[in-house]
Amino acid sequence: MLQFEGWKRLIILLVCTIGLILALPNLVSVPFLPGKSVNLGLDLRGGSHLLLQTDIKAVQSERLGDIADNIRISFREEKVKFKSLSSDDVSVRFTMRDNGNYTGRDKVLSQISDDFIVETNANSTSIKFSESGFKELQSQTVEQAIEIIRRRLDPDGTKEPVIQRQGVDRILVQVPGIDDPERVKALLGRTARLTFQLVDLRISGAEAKANGRVPPGSVLLESSSDENQFYVVEKRVMVSGDMLETASAGFDQNNSPAINFSLNSLGAKKFATVTGNNIGRPFAIVLDNLVVSAPTIRAQIFANGQITGDFSIQESNDLALVLRAGALPAPLTVLEERSIGPGLGADSIAAGQIAAIVGIVLVIFYIILSYGVYGAMASAGLIVNLTLILGALSLIQATLTLPGIAGIVLTMGMAVDSNVLIFERIREELRRGRGQRDAIQAGYSRAISTIMDANLTTLIASILLYIFGSGPVRGFSVTLGIGILTSLFTAILFTRLLIVLWINKTRPKTLVI
Repeated sequence: MLQFEGWKRLIILLVCTIGLILALPNLVSVPFLPGKSVNLGLDLRGGSHLLLQTDIKAVQSERLGDIADNIRISFREEKVKFKSLSSDDVSVRFTMRDNGNYTGRDKVLSQISDDFIVETNANSTSIKFSESGFKELQSQTVEQAIEIIRRRLDPDGTKEPVIQRQGVDRILVQVPGIDDPERVKALLGRTARLTFQLVDLRISGAEAKANGRVPPGSVLLESSSDENQFYVVEKRVMVSGDMLETASAGFDQNNSPAINFSLNSLGAKKFATVTGNNIGRPFAIVLDNLVVSAPTIRAQIFANGQITGDFSIQESNDLALVLRAGALPAPLTVLEERSIGPGLGADSIAAGQIAAIVGIVLVIFYIILSYGVYGAMASAGLIVNLTLILGALSLIQATLTLPGIAGIVLTMGMAVDSNVLIFERIREELRRGRGQRDAIQAGYSRAISTIMDANLTTLIASILLYIFGSGPVRGFSVTLGIGILTSLFTAILFTRLLIVLWINKTRPKTLVI
């Protein structure tokens, strides 16, 4: 007997109902419906076009500054006497004192990477990037910036922004359907370099600002919330944002917006050591060279902490997002900004609607002509499949582009193909002399393995496209993967339920398929 347990019917009904509710906002505008409509991509809806330039000089200056700091530390260890050690965005320079231990100097300089050229002239030495080293720095900086931008704008991999390198140091960013271009520029314009540094207690920030001098090994930084407040913090970074595990928006004890964070194992170990050894001392939280806060260490802190400040809820959400994505390797400057209108997208949508309607009508006509009432049930499954795909895309707030539409069309064809395999298998069982109920049971049970194999191999391909692809390729893989899952549901469960209900209700003497 063909039977469908009550709980299976309930699950099928529940899935279809939820899919319909989630898909409805794409068709009608009803205020009380949950969820939102699917986002349309730049090629369908328009959006923002930004051309950014990476500040390579800032990275070059920072890298040379690190070289200078390492040389200073190494020279002290080797007891090398030197003077006038300084760095800028071109080179590192220093001069040896008399009897300055040239052997120790040469030992330290020999450890410098091949990316740099070391030039010595009598007592003076200069270090600068080699041509190949600078090109490598440039390439790595832009590639890293592209990856960080992608994480900030598309943390879930479903929005499909176009992020491409242009020339040597420029990055093209196209964000579909953006409602607030200024917020995008704010997300991209923030380097989000987070560091934890001890406050230097030898002099106050106000005194250092007035005198224009800070102790060696320290730096004067401004407060992020008060431009008249300054802090003298040690240059040495105790814990960096690279050690962040997670960051999320939350609230502090006063119910003000804050950012909760946790560190990885290495960061937790360093954080615990620093806070344990410096109880009673202010510990500055520095973001993009501005002191967000400088709380006093009251007890040893391990992996978890909180960043408080004068944040709004939106700012805390954005800051948590950029901290999770990671710090940009270099500041970005907006060279060009354009808004792309949806005119071309409207033509594409209209053409896509016509193609979809014509295609679905022809498919339904053909399958009904071929399989009669069973073809009508398969057509109902096709409509449900499309509804479920639309509902799933709305649920995850994916961005639909022309490649995404291609993925939907492909899965619609696969859904029909699954029903054709089942119906043809049932026909074979009928030719062998089986009864109608046995033929249906055997047809489904023997066709399912073939359907599963075909769909699972395609699903694996879509997963690999999502992992290794980006932009429109990811959009295609998302719609393809969702469509495979929904087509399996409609072919194996929904259409089968319709056939079982019809057979049990009409009890036909012969099965014509």
